[in-house]
Amino acid sequence: MPEKKKKFRLIDAVMASVCIILVAESAAPAASIGNSQFFWWIVMLVGFFIPYGLISSELGTTYDCEGGLYDWVKTAYGNKWASRVAWNYWINFPLWMASLAVLFCDLLVGLTGLQINTGVEILLKLLFIVIVTTLSLFKISESKWIINTAAVFKVLIMLSIGVLGIYTAATKGMATKFTIESMLPSLDLVGLSFISVIIFNFCGAEIITSLAPEMDSPQKQIPQALLLGGIIIAIFYMFSAFGIGVAIPLDELSASSGFLDSIRYLTGGGILVTILGIMFIFTLFANLVSWSYGVNYVVKYAADNNDMPKIFSKTSEKTGIPTNATIFNGIFAGILVIISPFMPSQDIFWSFFGVSAVTLVASYIPMFPAFLKLRRIDPDAERPFKVKGSGIKLKLITYIPMVLLISSLIFTVVPMSTSPEELSTKIPLTIGVIISIILQEIIVFRGVKNRAKAEVAK
Repeated sequence: MPEKKKKFRLIDAVMASVCIILVAESAAPAASIGNSQFFWWIVMLVGFFIPYGLISSELGTTYDCEGGLYDWVKTAYGNKWASRVAWNYWINFPLWMASLAVLFCDLLVGLTGLQINTGVEILLKLLFIVIVTTLSLFKISESKWIINTAAVFKVLIMLSIGVLGIYTAATKGMATKFTIESMLPSLDLVGLSFISVIIFNFCGAEIITSLAPEMDSPQKQIPQALLLGGIIIAIFYMFSAFGIGVAIPLDELSASSGFLDSIRYLTGGGILVTILGIMFIFTLFANLVSWSYGVNYVVKYAADNNDMPKIFSKTSEKTGIPTNATIFNGIFAGILVIISPFMPSQDIFWSFFGVSAVTLVASYIPMFPAFLKLRRIDPDAERPFKVKGSGIKLKLITYIPMVLLISSLIFTVVPMSTSPEELSTKIPLTIGVIISIILQEIIVFRGVKNRAKAEVAK
């Protein structure tokens, strides 16, 4: 029998990396940093994304397993740290889904001008979650058209904002002044609070490695896709950030509505706002569908090893999709949007999105030292793609992005002043992160007990 042709070519992998990593809805929160964001985009591209992409490429092609990030940390440091990785990697997803459900509802209201009550608002958010959950029950190769279409839409949206920004700047002037001095880091505490969003915007490289079984030459295609995708992504983020800055002054920029507000100002309203708004909404669905594949397999694999609740283990015999993980994503996100109208925070989108960004970023921290340890304890493993260098070079590739991750978490969660604005932004995030850590350690403790029982049973 002839070998079945692989479904993912290099161009598909590049498109997948753009769709998975490029998330248009976080352009406005990143723009909240101000003009210094351009400096931080370059720093994070060189200091975080390139090392992270190289390390993910080596680990993903060397340890080709369902557990991905979880399994790499488990092999290096054991079940406890792997369990923490799995929890943070998973909990980020329903939090993100809830934040995008809020944004979806806001976009519909903004595009249609309809006034809706709280009950209808909740129903719209739940509808978004149901659609995402249903689409996530299909194999990613069957949803390739969603990924590729969304990648094209994201490029068109961000190009449109950038081009319209240039035109508006030339004809009407700019709401924000762009100078070399203003683009240098000011170390402004409010701006630094959003640096984790830039890192969040670069996360997802390890999901591309999960597509290896469907590629002809993953050892070549994965690094190429990540490198090309990373450069494209950084360019489009900065280009769209320029357009947003032209349209809206920094002190008036909303993390949730800033993207649509800037489109409306730059276009002057009309049909183009509706077209770009619909494309934007489509990308929200595609973002979650493309991420669900990697997230659900990680949590399913962790559950198989008693590092997450066993209920996440169930997998469809027909499709191979972890059904319970997928369904519980929807249930948890649904609970969040139902209680969201009764939360004290005024910015529900950022409350969910911020905690989602923090938990996702936290899940990557153990991966970097795990890379060095696996090089040391498993030197004979076949590495189809191997990061070049040794000694100090490998340590720099490992510890620079790790320090950037930790620093971004501190600036995002810890209040840097006692101003009402700082406290109202940070306190909900701090509470959310503390609750997540408590639940994480409960799961770690239960995992230890369950593995001990399993050993006794043998």
